[in-house]
Amino acid sequence: MHAKTMSPDADLIIIGGGCAGLSLASRLAAQGVRCPRTIIVDSRTDYTNDRTWCFWEDSRAVGEVPHRITHQWQTLKVSAGGRSVTMKAATPYQMLPADKFYADALGIIANNNRISLRLGSKITVEPVKVRGENKPNDAWHIETSNGLVCGARVIDTRPGSRPVLGGALLWQSFYGQEIECTDAVFDPACVDLMDFLEVRNGHIAFTYVLPLSAHRALVESTVFAVSPLTQTDLAAALKEAISARLRGVAFSVLRAEQGVLPMGATSAQQHDPSYIKAGLTAGGARPATGYAFQRIQRWAARCARAIAEGQALVAHAPDPFMLRLMDRLFLQV
Repeated sequence: MHAKTMSPDADLIIIGGGCAGLSLASRLAAQGVRCPRTIIVDSRTDYTNDRTWCFWEDSRAVGEVPHRITHQWQTLKVSAGGRSVTMKAATPYQMLPADKFYADALGIIANNNRISLRLGSKITVEPVKVRGENKPNDAWHIETSNGLVCGARVIDTRPGSRPVLGGALLWQSFYGQEIECTDAVFDPACVDLMDFLEVRNGHIAFTYVLPLSAHRALVESTVFAVSPLTQTDLAAALKEAISARLRGVAFSVLRAEQGVLPMGATSAQQHDPSYIKAGLTAGGARPATGYAFQRIQRWAARCARAIAEGQALVAHAPDPFMLRLMDRLFLQV
């Protein structure tokens, strides 16, 4: 497509204001006047405490944007068939609630007027590159519910596709509730990383418990399966897991979270270097575990540094061959 020469609205458009989009924008904002003119478009209208990120401490992922870790544990427990093993982790297992991450990232971004966040902007027509009279004037045009946005380069952090059978080697589906009990039920010093249940329908299922205090915890029902599962699919298992843990103790539900993570799938990258994909389904998640937060932080730091130095956009680096091979073998087994 060709058009008359025009000045784009931004040097960079970030599609999606979730973990990957805000992580990159935070690092760009921290660069001050070196930050490119950036527009973030996201369909959500506000930010809520809709998820929890957990990971093992990794100083490589912190850089210039530290995160407010609310809880951390050195002791982990894995259980199956009535037996359990408790171990000390080499590095702390840390928890970052979404509301803290969003607040910190939005605060950093708000301090740099070269970045604009446009919430409630649903993409109505997929991005298309419009040719100017001179190649440097090429721009990506993105139609949104709030109008046209034009930018020289695009980083698309949206999921590649909806979770479907065959879209990944396995899907990690989870549904959890943060609950508060009248009695002291939980050990605040120890995470129940995996309490495996009986295998049913070929599903590998376990209960995951993050104790926030003796009276409060995030309890999740998690399933590894070839098909993605919904909150409805997991509701009965979560209810049973909470009942088994509390043994009649009264409790209230403070909030809930649900998600589906790809294990062994990445979306295809664009061939145009001015448009890349990033985030959970574009190489952000470790195939064998679904963990993504720290990997996304490392990518955001690399990409922001490359942009500041006038280099090409940086996509997620592929894992080393042997790591990819072992991850795939693990998932197949």
